[in-house]
Amino acid sequence: MDYTLLVIVFLLVAVGLVILYSTSAYNGDVKFHDSFYYLKKQVFATILGLVMMFWVAGIDYHVWQQFAAVCYLAAVGLSIAVMLFGKEYNGSKRWLSLGPFSFQPSEFAKVALIIFLSWIVTKHAKTIAKTGTMFRIVLWMLPIVGLVGTSNLSTAIIILGIGVVLVFVASPRYAQFVGMGVLGCAFMGIFLALESYRLERLAIWRNPENYKKGYQTLQGLYAIGSGGLFGTGLGNSVQKLGFVPEAQNDMIFSIICEELGLVGAAFIVFLFLILIWRFFLIATHSRDLFGALIASGAMAHMMIQVILNIAVVTNTIPNTGITLPFISYGGTSVVFLLIEMGLVLSVSSLVE
Repeated sequence: MDYTLLVIVFLLVAVGLVILYSTSAYNGDVKFHDSFYYLKKQVFATILGLVMMFWVAGIDYHVWQQFAAVCYLAAVGLSIAVMLFGKEYNGSKRWLSLGPFSFQPSEFAKVALIIFLSWIVTKHAKTIAKTGTMFRIVLWMLPIVGLVGTSNLSTAIIILGIGVVLVFVASPRYAQFVGMGVLGCAFMGIFLALESYRLERLAIWRNPENYKKGYQTLQGLYAIGSGGLFGTGLGNSVQKLGFVPEAQNDMIFSIICEELGLVGAAFIVFLFLILIWRFFLIATHSRDLFGALIASGAMAHMMIQVILNIAVVTNTIPNTGITLPFISYGGTSVVFLLIEMGLVLSVSSLVE
């Protein structure tokens, strides 16, 4: 397998746990009287994810073609279950409760769609240039995108982006993507109009200082600005002490900038760039289209999510609630990210 990719994954996981503890210790102590509360849960999820990663990496990735349709149906079913029985947290219904555990089906949907679309596109590779084939493939995406988008627009955008990249990789006709771009914009417009708070986020993005809900954005920017070149030092953030709400989640990159400065933030971004580069190499050297699409899907996922998270934290785009892969707190996220890495490692073991 690609050991460079494996080392980068381990580095991101290790760095992520250190940063997570530094960022979450205060909130854990205040809310649960345990500064290690978030770290312990993340470590448990990470260990589970690593076990799953090595298990998936040891399986020939072609096996997943047989389960592609099942993965797709499971993703649709779980997305419907969230709408009907989902647990609401901070105004968003994104979780299913399984006893003492909470599960976020949208994270599973990302991996499921990569497998399913890779299978569908491979099956129709010879006719992918036809508009009809392209249209049918896009139709397969819409149920998951629509169901996830009702409660989690940011994840729906990532899923849609993954699908577009997969079709783009396989299709030789670039003009078709003008139509897909129009459909994507229409989708965005519809979902923005469905909920007034989404339109409000646009106004907050333009003038965060004029809105109470712009507080998190402003505090995040203060954290970034106070970090300077080398930061205040690991563990020395002031903004994580209740000023940036839930700092261990979406806004964790702002605390990275404050504690580690521009140099530390650039190092984190550099690790992600190497990860994406390895995905690209694996995709280009894959023995078949199915493997190339799996690696391309993971590359698209990582690239889109990292860019959107950093763009939100720096207020380049409106706040959309997107986590930073491997770094932000979230058990479901890290488990399925590591499973996704296992898929790519499986592809890498059979490259030409």
